[in-house]
Amino acid sequence: MEFIHHLDLLLRARFTLICINSYEEERILDNILTLCEKSARQCYMWDHADFFQVLMESSAKLPTAKDPLTVLEQIDKMTGEIVFVLRDFHNCWHNQPRIIRKLRTLGQHLKYTKKTIIITAPCSVVPEELRDEMVILDFPPPGPSHLKKILNGLLSAPNVKYKLSNREYETMINASLGLTSNQARRVFSKAIVSEGILDHRDIDTIKQEKKSIIRQSDALELYTTTDTIADVGGVGVLKNWLKMRKRAFSKEAEEYGLPPPRGIALIGIPGTGKSLAAKMVANLWGLALIRADIGALFGSLVGQSEERTRRALRLVETIAPCVLWIDEIEKGLSVGEGDGGTSMRVFAQILSWMQEKSAPVFIVATANDITRLPPELLRRGRFDEIFFLDLPTVTERKEIFKVHLKKRKRDPESFDLDRLVSASEGFVGAEIEQAVIEGMYIAFNDPKEPAREFNTEDILAALRKLIPMSKSQREIIGELRRWLLEGRAQSASFQEAKQAARQFVNIQLEPALN
Repeated sequence: MEFIHHLDLLLRARFTLICINSYEEERILDNILTLCEKSARQCYMWDHADFFQVLMESSAKLPTAKDPLTVLEQIDKMTGEIVFVLRDFHNCWHNQPRIIRKLRTLGQHLKYTKKTIIITAPCSVVPEELRDEMVILDFPPPGPSHLKKILNGLLSAPNVKYKLSNREYETMINASLGLTSNQARRVFSKAIVSEGILDHRDIDTIKQEKKSIIRQSDALELYTTTDTIADVGGVGVLKNWLKMRKRAFSKEAEEYGLPPPRGIALIGIPGTGKSLAAKMVANLWGLALIRADIGALFGSLVGQSEERTRRALRLVETIAPCVLWIDEIEKGLSVGEGDGGTSMRVFAQILSWMQEKSAPVFIVATANDITRLPPELLRRGRFDEIFFLDLPTVTERKEIFKVHLKKRKRDPESFDLDRLVSASEGFVGAEIEQAVIEGMYIAFNDPKEPAREFNTEDILAALRKLIPMSKSQREIIGELRRWLLEGRAQSASFQEAKQAARQFVNIQLEPALN
């Protein structure tokens, strides 16, 4: 209804050229017809296959036109309050300056009439000459009410069996958010016929189908995560921050007057668990996790990158509430040269959305190279907090060893954790995990006793062989930790981590930074 209201305003304001972007041609036509019926407007449609067609009853003679130029000439001649829907007309202006010129002139003439041209297309690749004349609208994916209409229509068919509680029914609808009408209909139909009955088991089937469909968007991927807060060692400050906001998207929080959190930036040393923390957030809060690959947004055609960005952000908002995980954001947002300003426009588009979004989308952005992060990205308003993930402290290393030993179904108390913690100073979480795995390989391939149970000595031997990043890239790690100590971010760990960082970079700080 919101889209119909917006379109009605444009028609009444005599906007003459409108381009609606979506693959959902049928839903667009239904909306236009609903609007024309309410306002008593005539409605004609034209496409390359069937030429002019009447969508609303009219006594006027149907115009004849088989080529785009004649179509525009016929539209110019007709009189009355008319909406012309031109399907896939974007194919007609490619390398066709006469069509572009005629459409531009016609758009200027129609300002003094009650006629409007609506072009439906799957993308908004509009010629530069028409950008000032044409309004571009993004058609939103179907919401819960439309998805319910589709599902109810399928369930009302003869011989269709279903067994769903009200809660399971609502969960199934929410699991389908982000799909187009046709995609939702296909997914529902597949779920119905797969087992002969639609029940709670098909919720997972729908989620898997949705995951596959979203992956086709190139830039987005729906993650299924099982990583809990117990699977992340250390980062106690970050965990406490997240626990405090666990009910942030609930009805109670809204009634209390709390705004939903906007997002966090996780910055710091590679291998410290930034990506794992992003997965933990979604699991802790019970929200869908969507991973965005910003680099995949960029296309070779003019306007393609901006269109992909709009479509991706619109899809994320439809699936909301959700967690949007932007991994290594500095790689996607680093402004390139010689691309005609495309990187700048995409970057500005994403920043504007992060600032102005009203949908409950919580952003988790991770970054390793802080030198490539533009300052405007990290200012307040786009993120609620900026956390720095440092080298794990003594306490955190012990937690990390416990996590990875339990993950391999071993009892941590069977190992000398104090010796392991002491030998792993300067190791990040990923390196500690690799040491545990390497220790298992040492025991598994022991020539004296193959496949024996691994022990503390095996892990210590693995640690001695590994060269931690804190040594191999000491200068880089030092600069990263200096960034924390200068007060640009909050440590994801407790005060012990900042003290260790101070010793590492060997600088004196003023008391205000403590």
